Amino acid sequence: MKIAQVAPLHESVPPKLYGGTERVVHFLTEELVRKGYDVALYASGDSHTSAELRPCCDEALRLDPQCQNTLVHHVLMLERVMQDSREFDIVHFHMDYIHFPLLRRFDLNGLTTFHWRLDLPDFLPFASEYTDLPVSSISLSQRRPLPQMNWVGNVYHGLPRDLLQFHPGPGRYLAFLGRLSPEKGIEEAVDIAIRSKTPLKIAAKINDFERDYYEEVLRPLFRHPLVEFLGEIDETQKNEFLGNASALLFPILWPEPFGLVMIEALACGTPVIAFPQGSVPEVLRHGVSGWLVDDVDSAVDAVGCLGLLSRSRCRAEFDQRFTSSVMADNYVRIYKHLLNSRKESGSRQWKKSSRLPVNTTFSPRPH
Repeated sequence: MKIAQVAPLHESVPPKLYGGTERVVHFLTEELVRKGYDVALYASGDSHTSAELRPCCDEALRLDPQCQNTLVHHVLMLERVMQDSREFDIVHFHMDYIHFPLLRRFDLNGLTTFHWRLDLPDFLPFASEYTDLPVSSISLSQRRPLPQMNWVGNVYHGLPRDLLQFHPGPGRYLAFLGRLSPEKGIEEAVDIAIRSKTPLKIAAKINDFERDYYEEVLRPLFRHPLVEFLGEIDETQKNEFLGNASALLFPILWPEPFGLVMIEALACGTPVIAFPQGSVPEVLRHGVSGWLVDDVDSAVDAVGCLGLLSRSRCRAEFDQRFTSSVMADNYVRIYKHLLNSRKESGSRQWKKSSRLPVNTTFSPRPH
């Protein structure tokens, strides 16, 4: 089977800094190559992969000071992918939805994985139009707002088994790892730590659009003696940061599509205390890999019950459910299903849509 993986161009694969989607594409691509599949990766030219790299820009667009319009580069990438499409059995897109009109008109086996939230009202007419194209989710909660789409699978993210090491010790502090934005629950995390009288270490980058929020709201909170703000950490630092924590705090306030940091913590044996928003109840097992709590009061109580959770069970949850090998196997099952469906049905016949609005009259502007 020859497979194309199409990544966003905002970050390299894997990303040098922040970039969850590109990290997942990297882990999936490497695992597919390891399993013996012929894989081509469409990504930025500064990407590193065991697959055949087909660069679509010189470097990641977010780090390129000359780039002022990222959409142009993605359109050119789609042109190249479509010109090459007959080489592949499956073309797997990870770049949202701008390729959908092309998929309708090119006779190829295409799968699209959505990596972001789908609960915004703007998606409703889109989902009602594209009920024919195969799509996959990264959690069942992510797809719930759009049941009319052609969901052919749900695949949870996975990490290489040896990326992060198991830490059997009880941990010395609470950890928060993620963006410093209100929906990630950073204020709630600080409140939980202070009220439970437990040290909290925060590892996060301050984005430019979050600078005012940091200066006005978070900086005063971070002055508390129990709170230590470390700034952004890289992949090599995550192992010690998460592994030496007694728990990861994940008090999110939005419908998180997946939450990669949760399985990073589990890989280290570190349980998670989280609000049950979005994918959280699918990723965590209450009383096994963490505590699902409804508010700060319950989270404070959960800190006192961390000793009831087994760190080895947390690691076992990761090994059984969230490795890159499991992720790749699940995607391969979808690929084979799509190939078998195509053999049975033949080429897809596209028909003109009856769902789009059509202007039947034209009234010129008055002068």
